[in-house]
Amino acid sequence: MNPIISNYIKIKKNINNNVNIIAVSKSFQYDHIKPLVDFGHMHFGENKVQEAQNKWFKVKEEKKNIKLHMIGKLQSNKAKEAVNLFEFIHSLDNPKLASLLSKFENSLNKRRKYFIQVNIGREKQKNGIMIEQLDSFYDYCTKELSLNVIGLMTIPPNDGNESSYFKNLMQLNNHLGLHELSMGMSGDYMEAIKYKASFIRIGSAIFGNRS
Repeated sequence: MNPIISNYIKIKKNINNNVNIIAVSKSFQYDHIKPLVDFGHMHFGENKVQEAQNKWFKVKEEKKNIKLHMIGKLQSNKAKEAVNLFEFIHSLDNPKLASLLSKFENSLNKRRKYFIQVNIGREKQKNGIMIEQLDSFYDYCTKELSLNVIGLMTIPPNDGNESSYFKNLMQLNNHLGLHELSMGMSGDYMEAIKYKASFIRIGSAIFGNRS
């Protein structure tokens, strides 16, 4: 059996059916990812718009069931291409970007699903809305712009306290009445699932290490 498929099956056995695996395919060539596409997996994550376009545009025309997730920082000047290509955007993190995404949804006649990225550990080097700004930003996105925000996303600090950050994000998600939660990666996804993660981002544990 292809090692990517056996890695994938092993992870699937660890989790329940309502958890979606986003196979993080960033920086891998399509030939490396193709076995998982052929196996029937649908959700793939990329963090650069241009790379995703080059890799997936033709594939998606043939395979209509593929769902692409933008999991990296989304620059405002790439908002239009992102709305055109990705079904899910996990890095909604500022009003200017939100406004552009809404504008391009209307002009392209597409509706996308969004996660608001929360800077749960208040880290200067990380993107995301601060917790105290979350309520007003959520209202702006959903009430003024009519964006379909389905949940929150975070990448917690790597300080051994993942559980408390995941718990905090789950509580914020519940407070907003949202049903999806994007958190957990190859090293901590089982912990994230304990706190109701419904989308986990798995790269190296499926595809191996990036060169």
